Amino acid sequence: MRIGVIGTGRIGTIHANTLSRHREVGSLILTDTNPLRAQELAHRLGETAAPGVDEVFQWGVDAVVITTATSAHAELIGRAARSGLPVFCEKPIALDLSGTLGALAEVEAAGTVLQMGFQRRFDAGYVGAREAVRSGRLGRLHTVRALTSDQSPPPPEWLPLSGGLFRDTLIHDFDVLRWVTGREVTDVYASGSDAGPPMFRAAGDVDTGAAVLTLDDGTLATATATRLNGAGYDVRMELAGERDTVVVGLDDRTPVASTEPTGPPPCDKPWSGFFERFGSAYEAELRAFVEVVRGELPNPCDGREALQALRIAEACETSRRERRPVALAEVPDRLGAAYEGGALRV
Repeated sequence: MRIGVIGTGRIGTIHANTLSRHREVGSLILTDTNPLRAQELAHRLGETAAPGVDEVFQWGVDAVVITTATSAHAELIGRAARSGLPVFCEKPIALDLSGTLGALAEVEAAGTVLQMGFQRRFDAGYVGAREAVRSGRLGRLHTVRALTSDQSPPPPEWLPLSGGLFRDTLIHDFDVLRWVTGREVTDVYASGSDAGPPMFRAAGDVDTGAAVLTLDDGTLATATATRLNGAGYDVRMELAGERDTVVVGLDDRTPVASTEPTGPPPCDKPWSGFFERFGSAYEAELRAFVEVVRGELPNPCDGREALQALRIAEACETSRRERRPVALAEVPDRLGAAYEGGALRV
């Protein structure tokens, strides 16, 4: 199997390393907007660098992995679909609904595969939480609390391109909330704070956000995120039911300290970032993609799943901006739909 990897930045390098070691992957073709970066990675891995995206498609590949800047995702997904190629793409498909829906329409018209990179679905803790919910161990689920806290903020120049805290960071929590519980979000109320460094205000973004989400069975969920968690990288989910409560992400590296006299001591090596925390999950999702391409596994996270997570993020951003509750029914899920209030048309 020959796979094209388009984008050799941080996450592209991670995925290329995983694929290069896979016994079913014979070779990789790597390309990047920075040709030297692709060439250096190809040399380290013993793979081939292509001067551009055109060559990746012209030289012949069996599948494509897209890890470019988000602004290029939708166009590349469409090009791969028209070429009849299966695609793995890092989230999101696009930073807006129209771009997302357009790319999905191309995939559906071509009948090709699009697997999205929501790696938490492959993390052992989240898998265990899903099993606890689905088995009935927790009884009726009544409360879910999710959080994602980055230790340090991203570069200022990246913020205007990110789509904002809800679309870029909390979208992972929105996706895994649906996946773990098996329920849909019906409405949200969200808020944000830009009281931190001025670069967030300059980008029209917030450094900290929170949302209350109601699920379709009445379960209440909260999701919070911040770019400024000095204690370390902290990603957790707590699920409380009438019979039991479980927690994802609580271990000897969770960056929290107890103020109780008999509480556990603070960890001495907290998680520093997303790859350290989710390294095994990133590898597992790429192994799954190879199995999908080989016809050995159903798609574990298709583009429609990514659309639903983006719709929740869009609802939260609207709620934050307009300071009101937002029903998910207001957010389009197909081309030609519109917000009921007429605020957005795609």
